[in-house]
Amino acid sequence: MALLGPNGSGKTSLLMAIMGFSDYKITHGNIIFRGENINSLPIDERARLGLGVMFQRPPTIRGIKTRQMLNLIKNDGRFDTDKEAGELNLKTFLDRDINSGFSGGEIKRSELLQLVAGSPKLSLFDEPESGVDLENIILVGKIMNRILDKDKDNAALIITHTGYIFDYVKANSGCIIVGGRLHCIGDPKRILETVKKYGYEGCITCERKRPK
Repeated sequence: MALLGPNGSGKTSLLMAIMGFSDYKITHGNIIFRGENINSLPIDERARLGLGVMFQRPPTIRGIKTRQMLNLIKNDGRFDTDKEAGELNLKTFLDRDINSGFSGGEIKRSELLQLVAGSPKLSLFDEPESGVDLENIILVGKIMNRILDKDKDNAALIITHTGYIFDYVKANSGCIIVGGRLHCIGDPKRILETVKKYGYEGCITCERKRPK
């Protein structure tokens, strides 16, 4: 599932609320994951249930090496840290503090490596192509597809402004979020083309004109 929307529309807030960050409060409604209401669960329990997030701007964590983090979160005995890091061109980063001195593309690849280690059932991708050059977008797309292909019993929610990631990752459906509401559920590439041509309000106006 792809989610598009203008800046400040609540896309990242939605991801943070799903993941359970304390700064985000659910005022009404429930988050149901695999038949379970997870509204009251803390982040760590949601992660154990199978939720994982790739942050747009993750923090630098000094004093903890990337290798240590991967060993803490890996959820599959077959996960080979050095091999997986090599596939993402991150082998030389394993013994560096998390995100310390990493470029934008290196941070995104590190986030993906952590998702691979955690084997989530629901992956939340926040702007996976942001700050990533063309060569690395191809690699990011390859690993995202691998995360989703690894087990048919999983899913993803992809937030994107540009839609570039659609050239490398196929989203089954998409929608836009404007004014706290979801609109225009359908093919994400078609939605993106409409937004490019008419803007987000144009997309909503088109939806309002459809016969009920």
